Amino acid sequence: MSVAIIDDNRLLRRGMVKVLASQPEYRVTCDASGVDEALIGLARNAPRLVLLDVGLADEDSVESCARLTTTIPSSRVIVMGIDAPPEDLAAFIRAGAVGFLMKAATLDEMLETMRRVAGGQDALPSALTHSLFTQIIQDAGRENRAMMEDDVRLTVREREIMSLLGIGLSNKEIAARLYIAVHTVKSHVHNILEKLSLRSRLEIAAYSRGGERQHER
Repeated sequence: MSVAIIDDNRLLRRGMVKVLASQPEYRVTCDASGVDEALIGLARNAPRLVLLDVGLADEDSVESCARLTTTIPSSRVIVMGIDAPPEDLAAFIRAGAVGFLMKAATLDEMLETMRRVAGGQDALPSALTHSLFTQIIQDAGRENRAMMEDDVRLTVREREIMSLLGIGLSNKEIAARLYIAVHTVKSHVHNILEKLSLRSRLEIAAYSRGGERQHER
């Protein structure tokens, strides 16, 4: 079973590679210090599992999770090293994570979590039950549908940028795609947040994806 490891702590990352190498059921196909580095290869050869550290120094971990699940939707993301309140875990769930490894997890617990997630199950810490997982997803869906009513308030350019955020592009990538300045993209993102009463780029991306699914129906 193919696995990618994303952790900016080189020693820990190498240690995990060594541990998984001793497990015949797993094959580490990528180990990287950040999401940008990992996605270079992962987009062409998606692994079954992605182990994502939440402490990446130069990246927003929730946004990184959303980029992974958007770019390589066939992969299942397990967030590692998390010890957070339910509301923070909920943000990762909305970003597409389906498994969590707490800081105090043992090797056996890590391997069990990986097996469950690879088998299509959700692997959550005791802080979140499966019913809460389901409730969070349902609430997010209702919020997205309600927000679609406000879509007419967006300009054509704002809708373009919202769509590109929905597929995980950065401000720099959006600027290059639309032939505009990065600071112009930032200004449009700010306007979108204000108009739709959203709080983050991740919520814009979730809103965009929710709207696309609704239009498909």
